[in-house]
Amino acid sequence: MKKIIALLLALVMVFALAACGNAPAAKDDNAPEAKTKTETKTDSPAVKAGFIFLHDENSTYDLNFINAAKEACEKLGVEYLLKTGIPEGQECYDAAAELVDEGCNFIFADSFGHEDFLIQAAKEFPAVQFCHATGTKAHTEGLANYHNAFASIYEGRFLGGVAAGMKLNQMIEEGKITADEAKVGYIGAYPYAEVKSGYTSFFLGVRYICPSATMEVTFTNSWYDPTLEKEGATKLINNGCVLISEHADSMGAPTECEANGIPFVFYNGSAADACPNTFIIASRINWAPYMEYAMTCVKEGKAIDADWTGTIATDSVLMTELNEAAAAPGTAEKLAEVKAALADGSLKVFDTATFTVGGQTLTEYLADVDDMGDFQPDTNVIADGYFHESEYRSAPYFDIDIDGITKIDA
Repeated sequence: MKKIIALLLALVMVFALAACGNAPAAKDDNAPEAKTKTETKTDSPAVKAGFIFLHDENSTYDLNFINAAKEACEKLGVEYLLKTGIPEGQECYDAAAELVDEGCNFIFADSFGHEDFLIQAAKEFPAVQFCHATGTKAHTEGLANYHNAFASIYEGRFLGGVAAGMKLNQMIEEGKITADEAKVGYIGAYPYAEVKSGYTSFFLGVRYICPSATMEVTFTNSWYDPTLEKEGATKLINNGCVLISEHADSMGAPTECEANGIPFVFYNGSAADACPNTFIIASRINWAPYMEYAMTCVKEGKAIDADWTGTIATDSVLMTELNEAAAAPGTAEKLAEVKAALADGSLKVFDTATFTVGGQTLTEYLADVDDMGDFQPDTNVIADGYFHESEYRSAPYFDIDIDGITKIDA
């Protein structure tokens, strides 16, 4: 009896489920064949960006990166974290690891000395993309998640030199100096190829306009030291330099030039407000295009170039607004002319016909492009009559001491 009752209950349950539509329906041989369409939607991976900066907003160098990072992330709608004041040591690796722990899958560092520690992090966290400004090792490390980037800032520095040459010519024409007294000064951070490429391109821009110009260079051996940069400016002024430029990151030198009435060409931003009487113009790298490019690659799952070099054409090399109060008449027009020639390739910054080394014109030069730490030259970088800067890797490798430039310390 119990078995019969159980069987009856089971039959009741089956009919109940069928009535509710949860049991398979009987097959209708005349019904069209059912088809199942499966759609797979793959959303682009979310990008969370982390940025590592050597200093903070008080450094014009780092401020330029910070502004670019915010601009790029806000344009793309990317969440981001900023870490400032990160030294060029193990602290960089620690900062990168912390950003990974906080969910960042794109990490960018802005200083040359960060590179080895960022590579260490890239090896440990292969799912995260690491990008580094001014570095040299991406093309030799061969990591799929580690990349270098730079820009042809030597073109911007050349344009700054053109503006400086115009000012020197004005001073000569007005009798303030003689042609032989057209000596410019330059404050460099370190005697690295990056800095040497910068001050040489600036000098070649000066000479493009004022052929009699010479230049003295002093080094602070620091990327950011207001006191040393001010002292460097004082030293150069006392040595008879009548115009000054720099590759350093504080307002130390510009304010000293303003106090002494010495015209100067700045880097990474305008100093017109603080130095209205002497600031002429500045060049800077616009990092926003690269950051947008790299983060878009992460979002779309595409590979990022191992080496990426921005140019005037990509809006990666910019000039600040010209300070007409300090610039020589006709400077804006000359800058437009030279910029157009640089952009279309008819003018080359490192044209070997425009400089000599030991009185000789270079026809070939082996540069240390594959930076293995041994400072051994490995690649001929002169062809078609000019030095091919930032083409074999993004970071500069021009390290030639040309005639007309004197390093007063190292």
